[in-house]
Amino acid sequence: MNQELGPIASILRHVVLLFGALIMLSPFIVMIVTSLKPQSEILSADFTLWPKTWYAVENYRAALTSTPLLLYMLNGVIVTVAIFVLQVLVALPAAYALAKLRFRFRGLMFGAVLLCLLIPMHATAIPVYVLLFKLGLLNTYASLILPFAISVFGIFLMRQFFLTVPDDIIDAARIDGMSEFGIVWRVMLPTAVPAVIAFGIFSVVAHWNDYFWPLIAVGDRNLFTPPLGIAYFKLDEAGTNYGPLMAAATIAITPLVIGFLLAQRRFIEGITFTGMKS
Repeated sequence: MNQELGPIASILRHVVLLFGALIMLSPFIVMIVTSLKPQSEILSADFTLWPKTWYAVENYRAALTSTPLLLYMLNGVIVTVAIFVLQVLVALPAAYALAKLRFRFRGLMFGAVLLCLLIPMHATAIPVYVLLFKLGLLNTYASLILPFAISVFGIFLMRQFFLTVPDDIIDAARIDGMSEFGIVWRVMLPTAVPAVIAFGIFSVVAHWNDYFWPLIAVGDRNLFTPPLGIAYFKLDEAGTNYGPLMAAATIAITPLVIGFLLAQRRFIEGITFTGMKS
């Protein structure tokens, strides 16, 4: 009986997963299809998924020429890459210390990391804004990057992964005369590539899509990130012209989709092994 139910249960699981995937992807499908339609067809009472008249060239040309979308995307690349690099530079040594070094109050410090995970960005936005104002850093790239240079989630994720690394490897590196910082960058980092990539996906997606903080920190349109630029594109240019607006949104999310597809295997490995402890 169990053998007979095996294929049926497998088919049911796949049907449920496909249905769930369809629900998750449906907004993106509608967005892409809308970017291919003329305005009259978008607002038509008779909804059709596939465009009757292709209007892709006009919509995407309007998205790229009516607003400096490529500049916004370049700003997004600069900000997200800089944030990720700084987060890795801080998270790897901190996680190594919490996972492999023995010192007083180590458990208390790790508890502080866990506590910081519970504090949302919105709770500290005003003090951070005032600090940046006092330093004269508002309306600069620094105001978009520095508040996120330390990621407690990154420290937690790296620490959990480092717990899976055998202590024998670290002891052998110490016997060879390697310093603790040398162990971090020459021993631990190569082993933690899947975890770093997994954290990179979380970090890049979060800060590429961040609308709240750029709206507060910058007013110069030359510093707008993609979400903020698209919002102002809707207010100033697109209005209810949903074709170019959806084309701009499609262009903005394309780098994230490509990046995730390229790093998918490493991302899954990083998430899988982070929770394991040898």
